Amino acid sequence: QVQLVESGGGLVQAGGSLRLSCAASGRTFSSYRMGWFRQVPGKEREFVAAITWSGSSTMYADSVKGRFAIARDNAKNMLYLQMNSLKPEDTAVYYCAAAISLSRVPRDYDYWGQGTQVTVSS
Repeated sequence: QVQLVESGGGLVQAGGSLRLSCAASGRTFSSYRMGWFRQVPGKEREFVAAITWSGSSTMYADSVKGRFAIARDNAKNMLYLQMNSLKPEDTAVYYCAAAISLSRVPRDYDYWGQGTQVTVSS
């Protein structure tokens, strides 16, 4: 099993940056593909970014491509999401998640964190 805890959310002005972190517990972290998702009230959870177990391959939603970067440190059991050039439409609760296979689909992920709020003001 993998337990996930996100941190780093907050309030930032449009154009600013934030770095989200996801701390994983469990000795099998390195064998999981990891993803970031976000959700606003009344809408479905939305894919943001994902990364392979080695970190050699990543994928992004079109809405964040070129602005966000996903990374992981398997030695520290950590996942990161660097968010630059933030826009008000990036406002959401951000979740990290672990899956056996790399996927954009929330139902393919087996473990989820509790989420961290990101608010971007205009």
